[in-house]
Amino acid sequence: MVGQYVLRSDIAPFNVLTEEEFETLQKNHTITTYSRNKVIYREGDSADAVQLLLSGKVKVYKEGIGQKEQIVKLAKTNDFLGYRAVMANETHSATAETLEDSVIANIPKEIIFSTLQTNFKLAQFIIKSLAVELSFSRYRSVTLAQKQIRGRLAESLLVLRDKFGYSVGNVLNVNLSREDMANLSNMTTSNAIRTLSQFVSENIINVRGREITIINEPALERISMLG
Repeated sequence: MVGQYVLRSDIAPFNVLTEEEFETLQKNHTITTYSRNKVIYREGDSADAVQLLLSGKVKVYKEGIGQKEQIVKLAKTNDFLGYRAVMANETHSATAETLEDSVIANIPKEIIFSTLQTNFKLAQFIIKSLAVELSFSRYRSVTLAQKQIRGRLAESLLVLRDKFGYSVGNVLNVNLSREDMANLSNMTTSNAIRTLSQFVSENIINVRGREITIINEPALERISMLG
């Protein structure tokens, strides 16, 4: 499986590297495979490398009171993980866990730092990525605190749509457990189940196991907007 996956020079930010820089990257990275529901790194672990998701999907979450999880980030193929902690020279502030079988490229932080010293475009990419994530995190922290349950779950479904897209028709291209849906929406699992059932009865979505089909996007967007 590992042999099928390689770093590609045509995806960001590798497309801003010189041939020599990319060759150094190729020689110094490792690739690891993870099955579903496996931890990539835990909150408090040292951040020794930046991870690039070559295949799969990942959730990043914080643990709160009573080990209650709050999902703070979702990652798909070609997304990076762990670079905030590397840039800040800190331990990881959250836990990353696979949502499905995944393949990860691990790039040592020494390689990242040495490249940053000579490649301004790579620095620009990382700064922009951090700024975008910060903006999204601030938006979510406000909406999850101010919206009612229906608004929060509607917003989470739209976040999944925007992040992962659709597979066939309007079927979300990610399968989350009810607990994960609750942890993404800052609610209890029972509330998530009940609200999903309400959306089904209102012909807004259709649910088959973990598969969710969005039937009425405008209605979902309206519920999210009204909160």
